[in-house]
Amino acid sequence: MRTLIDLPDTQIQALAALCERVHQPRAAIIREAVAEYLERRTQKSTSSAFGLWGKEGADGLAYQEKVRAEW
Repeated sequence: MRTLIDLPDTQIQALAALCERVHQPRAAIIREAVAEYLERRTQKSTSSAFGLWGKEGADGLAYQEKVRAEW
């Protein structure tokens, strides 16, 4: 899919220099950057939930029963 994006001139120049240095087309570099960004953001959001309640020192089952009792 083709996508139109606006980048500042400084980023365009840096991207052009990178493409020349690694001998890859701009589209390939951008695809790789987007893939890495999405992977990093996905890992961050899922891994941030692990151990979320560990600091509370509360029993998970007791908390669950307390919350359900309020219904």
